[in-house]
Amino acid sequence: MSRRCELTAKGAQVGHKVSHSNIKTKRRFLPNLVNITFISDALGRQVRLRVSTNALKSVDHRGGLDGFLLKAKDAELSPKAVDIKRQIEKKKLTAELAAQA
Repeated sequence: MSRRCELTAKGAQVGHKVSHSNIKTKRRFLPNLVNITFISDALGRQVRLRVSTNALKSVDHRGGLDGFLLKAKDAELSPKAVDIKRQIEKKKLTAELAAQA
C-alpha cells in the first residue's frame, strides 16, 4: 500500500534531519493518511478511501465526497477515485434525464 492520498495525490517528501552539530542525514516526511469511509449521496453507498487529513478538510469544504470528486481533476485522483467519480457522473446524468422526461 503506497503512502499516497487517493484524492489529492499527496505523497512522501524527502528532506534532511539536522542534528545539533549541523550534520544532515536524509529522512522522509510522510503525509498524515487515515482510512476513512465516505458516504456518497449520489450513489447511496459507502466508499472506503485512504486520504490525508488535509484532503478530509477539503472534502468537507466542498460539500462532501460527491462535490469534491466532481470538481477534482482526474490526474490527481487514484484509479479507484476516478472510477467512483465516473459512477457519480453517470448517476447524476441519469437523474437529470429522468427529471426532464
